[in-house]
Amino acid sequence: MKKINMPAAAGIVLLLGVSMGLSGCTKEEGAPQQDQDVEIAVADVPAVVVALIKARQADFTIEEVVQKKRDGRTYLDVEGTLADGSELEFDILMTGDTPEIVEVQRDVGFETLEADLQSMALEANKGQTPVRIIESVQTDQTIVYEFFAEGRPKEPAFEIQVGAGAPKLLDEKWRH
Repeated sequence: MKKINMPAAAGIVLLLGVSMGLSGCTKEEGAPQQDQDVEIAVADVPAVVVALIKARQADFTIEEVVQKKRDGRTYLDVEGTLADGSELEFDILMTGDTPEIVEVQRDVGFETLEADLQSMALEANKGQTPVRIIESVQTDQTIVYEFFAEGRPKEPAFEIQVGAGAPKLLDEKWRH
């Protein structure tokens, strides 16, 4: 009769159990959720969200919707066009039965910015003109400009807030 090396056999059983357990592993309830993005069909956008947007911008046509979960909050990013063909995005914070528009975004050109903003952007970006700029109008009419640098298309390299007082280079990413 062959002897079985018990420590080796136990190790193999343990490894098999761990690998099988991990392959079907899901998050435990109560564990923090990771950021998630899910495309939503235009036809599935809640009527209350459509009505909210139409009340703000009647000539807006919804073209794409992405549900995003960030830091425990759920947003709908609703992209589309106006009658004149210009593009807008409404960022909607889903708060139970009462969604709220938290910002309206559009791309703008560097040349459309005020001279002081251009100077701040060039200084913050080491003399380089940003490759993309998003203007985000907040509910209080404060504007946050998101500046994207060459080779960094996903996240803004820096942001500048314009509201009451002088423009301010933000130290932290804007909440919405």
